[in-house]
Amino acid sequence: METNLLSSEKAVNQPSYSPKILDLTAKLWFTLATVGQWIFGYYIVAFYHISTFSGDFEKWNKVLPKGYVAGDWQGNLMTGIHVVLAAVVVIGGPLQIMPFVRNRFPMFHRILGRVYVFTAMLISIVGLAMVWTRGTVGDMTQHVNISIQSIYIVAFAVLTIKFAREKQFIKHRMWALRLFMVANGVWFFRVGLMAWLVIHQAPVGFNPETFSGPFLSVLSTVVYSVPISLILLEMYFYAQKKQNQTFSYATSAVIFVFTLVMALGIFGATMGMWLPRI
Repeated sequence: METNLLSSEKAVNQPSYSPKILDLTAKLWFTLATVGQWIFGYYIVAFYHISTFSGDFEKWNKVLPKGYVAGDWQGNLMTGIHVVLAAVVVIGGPLQIMPFVRNRFPMFHRILGRVYVFTAMLISIVGLAMVWTRGTVGDMTQHVNISIQSIYIVAFAVLTIKFAREKQFIKHRMWALRLFMVANGVWFFRVGLMAWLVIHQAPVGFNPETFSGPFLSVLSTVVYSVPISLILLEMYFYAQKKQNQTFSYATSAVIFVFTLVMALGIFGATMGMWLPRI
């Protein structure tokens, strides 16, 4: 999360307020998320891009059920678009949020921003089509939650563009951060799943064969339709706006706890899911 996003006018009226802890935990969260997303991006390029551009489409099925279906060129095209462009979201997203990139390379920031927003919307629409026309693993709850996430992505992307064009840059950055949170739902889902598996050392609460069960229903809900990541971001915004020391400490503590869980999930996903498949 980018710090110092909002105006600090209230700091004049509340001299006892210090945002250091809030800024530190936000930067720690963002740094770790960036590392985790770039590892995921490397995996996407090394596995999906190479197999796609070499014509080895059947390799998709090793990790993506129904990823490639012989004779279904439309479905295969949707899958190809989805997996190839996903790298733009997980690699380009953190770059868009970094203040020094925006300040030192404004042209790059604007170009990447347009590409990122378009890609996020395209992937969400393609993903929605894949869920309801081709069928994927998981149950109806997961499919509905993914569909709700797609609506978030398109709506937040439109608002991000709107405020950029109107030169309302504080609102633009706030909506860009919201878009970042919902556009990375797939990554958050994988990280959350692997954190759960590392803790329990077994698929507790779900059937790995059908990829369904109460745990996955809850996880898909708090990742896609009622995103915890978005709730944390809104708490962060509110803490910056109100500049209340107690609430800032509470928000920092919550962000820190979820950062620890995220670290565990990134480690589990990297060592147990991504690197072994390359």
